[in-house]
Amino acid sequence: MSSARSRASSWATSRVSPRIVARLFAVAALAALTAGCFQPMYAERSDGAPGLREKLAGVEVPPLAYPSASPQARVGVAIRNALMFKMYGSATGLPPTYRLMLRFNPSRTSLIVDPNTALPTSENYGIDATYGLIEIATGKQVLIGNTFARVTYDIPGFQRFARARAYRDAEDRAAAEIAENINTRLASFFFSGT
Repeated sequence: MSSARSRASSWATSRVSPRIVARLFAVAALAALTAGCFQPMYAERSDGAPGLREKLAGVEVPPLAYPSASPQARVGVAIRNALMFKMYGSATGLPPTYRLMLRFNPSRTSLIVDPNTALPTSENYGIDATYGLIEIATGKQVLIGNTFARVTYDIPGFQRFARARAYRDAEDRAAAEIAENINTRLASFFFSGT
């Protein structure tokens, strides 16, 4: 049994060439050199500069200007609340250094129509949003962008409440998607500085 082990170990050591060992060593050395270059996006900065969380918490999101009790007002509040929660983690942030201006247009499209009743059975709810980031100290617009969300939902039969609930859920999902898109773009802007 011991002779089998010694043959296996001699076989394993004879198969590793110095060239492979040198390559592995070079890869490990390069990895060690670049290890200090990476910093998590949301981590506190080691140089004392404000981190990404602090910069996002300094973005003010004013209420959207849509008529009260309109469908756009409800969706606007949903977008604003989701965006503020993603940036601050609560309803308020730090004293504002930037202001985010947001406008959006909702849309609704029937995808599948029942041939017997001529009523839609599946629809697509969409939001097209335009946003701009304004530096409060200078009044200068530092970022402008567009984003969109498309959400498909089914319309169950002739149940009025179920139809209304499905539509409202689609609005909420689209609003959350818009907030996620804007938050990601703002994080990218603050992290990279462009």
